[in-house]
Amino acid sequence: MEISKNVNVNNPELLDAIENMQENNTKETVDEMVNQAMKARFITPAKVHAPENVAKTQNGKTIMQQQSQVQFQLIQNENKEQYFPAFTDTQELNKWSGSDKGFTSTIMTFVDYANILADPKCPIKGFVINPFGKSVAFPKGMVMNLMQQAQVKQNGGVYKKQFQQNERLEFNDPEEYPIDLMAAVIGVLQERDDVNAAYLKLFKPETDDKQSYLIIVDFNGDMNEIFSTIGKAASPHLNGMQLSMMPYSLEIAKKAVLNDEPFYIKED
Repeated sequence: MEISKNVNVNNPELLDAIENMQENNTKETVDEMVNQAMKARFITPAKVHAPENVAKTQNGKTIMQQQSQVQFQLIQNENKEQYFPAFTDTQELNKWSGSDKGFTSTIMTFVDYANILADPKCPIKGFVINPFGKSVAFPKGMVMNLMQQAQVKQNGGVYKKQFQQNERLEFNDPEEYPIDLMAAVIGVLQERDDVNAAYLKLFKPETDDKQSYLIIVDFNGDMNEIFSTIGKAASPHLNGMQLSMMPYSLEIAKKAVLNDEPFYIKED
């Protein structure tokens, strides 16, 4: 997040993608709009209370400091739910009736919104691109899902969930075991000698709404390399589910599979 007195934000590719999507709503046009939104920089009005000793760069731009206090200007829908306004440029910002009321322009990205919305205590329901023009809404659930998908793609099919301290995790057995997924994972594990066993569970952190696959791995090699290999093998067989991994050495993992049979055991 940045604070800038001299706002220079333009998103012509995103505006074109929004117009194309609204004129011809297909999977391809929606995907392109989402792709451009995740790369864009937006203007979100706020009142910023920064201490006098905040350093400024030569071009007058202030980088957010931890001690700065930001009060965002939010918009409200007919159900009185609050959203961030995300303006693509100053022309769209000027359509807002409060644009001349002393608010500072904060420059935010998709990741900035997601980081704020990820807080379980955050009451804001998402963000809306150009709420007074050709608008597109990104509800909180959609934002979180897109961030997870991006992380899965970046990590070779592995969803690395950051758990809250003392967060309660719910473990279950799948009602129907994904045979193709398990077979693909077994295939790559049989070629290794550093994995002793692997277990499959369903799990759901209390801060998430959906269950994910969880593979618990008993290994003695490089965890990142092993998890990446498993993730790449499993990725084509997830059918929309997320996949997480956990080392068997963790006490919580041992308890989760207590009395369970692994779906893979290394041959002697």
